[in-house]
Amino acid sequence: MDIYIDTANLDEIKRAAGLGVLDGVTTNPSLVSKEGVDFHTRLKEICAVVQGPVSAEVVATEHDGMIAEAEPLTKIAPNIVIKLPSTEDGVRACKTLSDRGVRTNLTLCFQPLQALMVAKAGAFLVSPFLGRLDDVATDGLELVRQIRQIYDNYGYQTKILAASIRSPMHLVHCAMIGADVATVPFKVIQQVMKHPLTDVGLKTFLDDWAKAHAKG
Repeated sequence: MDIYIDTANLDEIKRAAGLGVLDGVTTNPSLVSKEGVDFHTRLKEICAVVQGPVSAEVVATEHDGMIAEAEPLTKIAPNIVIKLPSTEDGVRACKTLSDRGVRTNLTLCFQPLQALMVAKAGAFLVSPFLGRLDDVATDGLELVRQIRQIYDNYGYQTKILAASIRSPMHLVHCAMIGADVATVPFKVIQQVMKHPLTDVGLKTFLDDWAKAHAKG
């Protein structure tokens, strides 16, 4: 499973990339607004750090506006992926851009038929939002399972990008049920490498080494 980081914070991206585990980046207008930076400038900075897919989201809600916004974004770097909403106009824009050889990420997917439609339109990625479904007492992981089965049934090549990941357990389950990608906040990347028994074991080894060295 590929791991993307969901942020527009350049320091977090550099730290995650330094671990050697980062496969891509997702951003959105909310994340960029928190940084107080120019959107296009930040995308250039991110693409200078990350070679994998970098999702850049449009804010237009109708087809022609989406296409107009996408054109300058695709010129930033070859690894830019245009992020579109899973709406009727978003699917139309997905088809238009896919026919031009532009990769797309269809976001805000909350039910399996949205995922089916965007795959048929040629999406590179589809982003079901697990955490937001969990927030309204719906099983977000079940949505990933349904999409996985549909895509496997018919051979669709669209990758399932599990989004709105809230915890390491979300990540474990996504890997077990076959999500192709998970995009996570930096804090989750940090959490997955932590376990109290690892800390206890490391301390024991170091204490024993110190004792042995003192005796020597």
